[in-house]
Amino acid sequence: MRLLVFFCLFFAFAPFSGAQKNLSVLTYNIRFDNPGDGEDAWPKRRDHVAAQLRFFAPDVFGIQEGLLRQLEYLNEQLPGYQRIGVGRDDGKDGGEFSALFFKRDRFKLLDSGTFWLSETPDVVSKGWDAALPRVCTYMRLRDKQAKKNLWVFNTHFDHVGKTARKASAELILKKIREKNTANEPVVVMGDFNAEPTEAPIAVLLRELKDARALSMEPPFGPEGTFNAFKFNEPVVRRIDYIFLGFGFGSETTRQQLKVRQHAVLSDSRNCHYPSDHLPVLARLAW
Repeated sequence: MRLLVFFCLFFAFAPFSGAQKNLSVLTYNIRFDNPGDGEDAWPKRRDHVAAQLRFFAPDVFGIQEGLLRQLEYLNEQLPGYQRIGVGRDDGKDGGEFSALFFKRDRFKLLDSGTFWLSETPDVVSKGWDAALPRVCTYMRLRDKQAKKNLWVFNTHFDHVGKTARKASAELILKKIREKNTANEPVVVMGDFNAEPTEAPIAVLLRELKDARALSMEPPFGPEGTFNAFKFNEPVVRRIDYIFLGFGFGSETTRQQLKVRQHAVLSDSRNCHYPSDHLPVLARLAW
C-alpha cells in the first residue's frame, strides 16, 4: 500500500517538478512601426506578433526596433510580463528600444540597466562608425521556481558600421565580466546584423556558446532569420541569435543550463510574416 502511494505521489508531482526546471527564451526583431511598409505595416501585423508571443509563451523575451507605442501595445496584450528598457535616442522614451520582458509570476528582478554601444557607454551616444545610436539592455533575474539567478542581455548591433559591430561585441563581453561577478548563467540575445562567419560573432564566441550549436535536438526551422517580408523567397541570412554564457572557469556554473531545443519560427498568415525577422526560440533546462 505504501509503495502504491509513493508511485502515485511521484507521478502526480513529477511533471510539475520538470516544468520548474524548464526555461524558454526568445529574441525577436519586431520591425519598427514604419507606415511605409504598406501591407506589412505594424497596424496590420501587430495582433499576429502578440498572438505568436502568447502561443509560444516564452518565460523571457527580448525585442529589437520596438518604439514606445509598440511596446505599450505588447504590454496590453501580454499583461503577465514586466518590461525593462529605455529608448536609445534619449535614455527615456525616444527612439527604438532593445527591451526585455519577463513573466512576473516566475521571476524577481534583481538588477537592470541599459548601456550604449559606444566609447562612452554610460551616456546617450553613437559609437565608432555606427550610423545610429545602439544600446544593450540587461537584467538579472531570480527564478523563483528553480531558485537560481540568471543574467539576460538584449541588443541590436548597427547595420552599417563594421568597426562598431566588432567593438560592440567586445564591449558586451566586458560588461558581462564586470557585472556577473558571481559567475551566474548568462543569456545574450538580439539582432547582431552579422552572419556566423563574421567578426562580431567570432568575438562573442570567445566566451559565449551559440544556443543552436548546443541544442540536444536537431534545430527546428530555417537557419536564416531575416526575411525582409519576402514571403516567396528562402530565408537564408542568419543575423539573430541566442548565446549562452556559463561563467569563467567554474565547471559547476558551466553545467547549470542545457539547451533542449532551438527553433527559428517561420509562422505566417495569408502569405505575410509578422515581422521582417523571424523570432528565435531556445528551450533550456536548469
